[in-house]
Amino acid sequence: MGDQEDIGNDFESGESGASNSFPTQCSALRKNGHVLLKGRPCKIIEMSTSKTGKHGHAKVHLVGIDIFTGKKYEDVSPSTHNMSVPNVTRLDYQCVDIQDGFASLMSDDGNLRSDLTVPKNEVGEDILKRHTNDETFMVTVLKAMGEEIIVGTKQANNAAKN
Repeated sequence: MGDQEDIGNDFESGESGASNSFPTQCSALRKNGHVLLKGRPCKIIEMSTSKTGKHGHAKVHLVGIDIFTGKKYEDVSPSTHNMSVPNVTRLDYQCVDIQDGFASLMSDDGNLRSDLTVPKNEVGEDILKRHTNDETFMVTVLKAMGEEIIVGTKQANNAAKN
């Protein structure tokens, strides 16, 4: 009887209650949107719908690219079934410094963070070049499913010359 008392009280996290994803009917998904494929947040790059036999349901074939790793994933689902869509947020930060491969970033409200690495791709090369040239620039950070990555750079608004 003592084991029964503990059922339902096993909480893995104590976050604010916001979910990492939400359900959406497969037929409502669109190209360039986001979806979870094999548990990974992906950007949809291809979508096709096929009708099946006399009593079958239409199937949707999805191809997506993982927004963090660039790996390609595919899935097929009935168009009437729900699929999970990750909550994806984009935030801009001013790049203040780079030390030991980590970017020091300042948010609009002045908070500093130094927990994101400079990516090892074209975006990372652009960040390092701008930093070396002492440019004032912003980086765009994509966040989904508890992961974050720097995905782009742009000239800071206050540095624009008229």
